Amino acid sequence: MGALKNEKFRDSIGTINEEGNRSWVFPKKPSGKLYKYRSYVSYVLLLFLLLSPFIKINGNQFLLFNVLERKFNIFGFPFWPQDFHLLVISMIIGVVFVILFTVVFGRIFCGWICPQTIFMEMVFRKIEYLIEGDRGKQIRLNKQPWNAEKIRKRLLKWTVFFIISFIIANVFLAYLIGGDELISYITGNPLDHISTLVSLLIFTAVFYFVFTWFREQVCIIACPYGRLQGVLLDNKTINVAYDYVRGEGKTGRGKFNKKEDRAASGKGDCIDCFQCVNVCPTGIDIRNGTQLECVNCTACIDECNHMMEKVGLPTGLIRYASEENIAKKSPFKFTARMKGYTAVLSILIAVLIGMLFLRNDVEATILRLPGQLYQHKPNGVISNIYTYKIINKTTREIKDISYKLLSHKGKIETVTHQDFDIPKQGLAEGSLFIEMHQSEMEKEKIKIKIGVYSKGKLIETTTTNFLGPRSYR
Repeated sequence: MGALKNEKFRDSIGTINEEGNRSWVFPKKPSGKLYKYRSYVSYVLLLFLLLSPFIKINGNQFLLFNVLERKFNIFGFPFWPQDFHLLVISMIIGVVFVILFTVVFGRIFCGWICPQTIFMEMVFRKIEYLIEGDRGKQIRLNKQPWNAEKIRKRLLKWTVFFIISFIIANVFLAYLIGGDELISYITGNPLDHISTLVSLLIFTAVFYFVFTWFREQVCIIACPYGRLQGVLLDNKTINVAYDYVRGEGKTGRGKFNKKEDRAASGKGDCIDCFQCVNVCPTGIDIRNGTQLECVNCTACIDECNHMMEKVGLPTGLIRYASEENIAKKSPFKFTARMKGYTAVLSILIAVLIGMLFLRNDVEATILRLPGQLYQHKPNGVISNIYTYKIINKTTREIKDISYKLLSHKGKIETVTHQDFDIPKQGLAEGSLFIEMHQSEMEKEKIKIKIGVYSKGKLIETTTTNFLGPRSYR
């Protein structure tokens, strides 16, 4: 930006001082209309995050990411290893959606939806304000020696932080092993599940470290999305932005003086109060332009509007706007780039919906037993042995399973028993023989179609190869 003379801030991040040490951020307690809306959104998302592992739809956990057992539920819809392609497409859709959202609205996801920001700003930070006070009190407490007051407040804060981290770790574990499983562990003897208890304590330690010490560094240093936004943003992207044209004026910013005619002096509307800097949770000066550290939390917008109202100047000096809107007063346009991402997202969603409709609740696989040749039986009958595996993806038991040949004349016999059951969300496997007359063989290897029936009703079809001598009829 032409109005900016000092670009040194771009050479380092806002939480590192000139000596290269950590510069702790003590943000002022935010308030205002946008903060109130963000609080409402956060409370809804917190409820969603805390309850999702314990809500069930048709017997399926609402959200489950059981990597060890390769079971995944998304919005109550179960995904098995055989549905991995659907899971991959779902993840790609999520990535494309975030990219599109970033191209249009910048890093608003980080400030309004990201779990890290929600827990940090709406849970841990509020507890900190409650125990230690606002910005000024926190700075004084940090500088004062370890007396009784400081020890009491810090121990209380750290204890509460640990308890909340432990609760978050339990919820996180419920996403991985299942809500019912977690509840059974909690109500049972902890010594019977030592490995789970150790994992829980490790998760607790990680969350405690992040929210007690690492904090905003997650967004600035660790999160790859912060780096990605630099590639995705352009001068048409809507961001939390400072209107430098209005704020700097002709001669720059200046402190407010009610006896001064700012328009006549050429000063901009920015009164250089630094409240936008004090309230920022990542410690940046939004007036320096779009920066890596900015998570679009809108705290600076509320604070600036509050100050503008106090001095009788128009609000909106810091607002949601694009670079083009600030520099040229250009209205928002849905660019070709945005249309391209939208088209890709729409195609992916359509493909996923189509695949979900084509997906069966039962999946059968029948394969010839490796290393086994076909067998000749009396009267020109050829027999092949196979292994079968049937997966039941539903939450109900499927009973009286049987097989029938659909493409050729012949019969199928299972090794153990003719009809069997498949447990809910389980599988059945075993061996079977397929017999056909030699006259059915057009060549040495033919593809046959097999129907899977439950109580006489066709529920799935599959194909396999059948070997035998070629018929010369």
